Amino acid sequence: MSLHNLTPAEGSIKKGKRIARGEGSGKGGTATRGHNGQKSRSGYSKKIGFEGGQMPLQRRVPKFGFTNINRKDYQGINLDKLQSLVDSGKLTDTVTLEILVSNGLAGKNDLVKILGNGELKAKLNITVHKFTASAKAAIEAAGGEAVTL
Repeated sequence: MSLHNLTPAEGSIKKGKRIARGEGSGKGGTATRGHNGQKSRSGYSKKIGFEGGQMPLQRRVPKFGFTNINRKDYQGINLDKLQSLVDSGKLTDTVTLEILVSNGLAGKNDLVKILGNGELKAKLNITVHKFTASAKAAIEAAGGEAVTL
């Protein structure tokens, strides 16, 4: 250790200029806030979405309609998708929510509804939350069973 490689201990020196500590510091007077105006005052904080007095975007955009907070969204799965999974060997005779989640057709917290698009040739026992009338008829016509959770 020599004089040329001495360094102060970690954290012992504060970084940056001390603002508003007198004229001699070079940051006195207005304390880097400029002269007058809203931003120079103490207690100033810009509100979220404030646009300098201009009408904010969230108030300019037209609003209409109604959002039902109790709405239930169902993940729709068509019969032709189920048939393609049977053809590829990923589905056998029983289809449950866990099997659909593992094949990436639905999320683990989704409500699932089987839709009647396409045709089903395989005999499947399907257990999900809802069925359309045409899907239920097609499943039962193929010899399967549609069970509602």
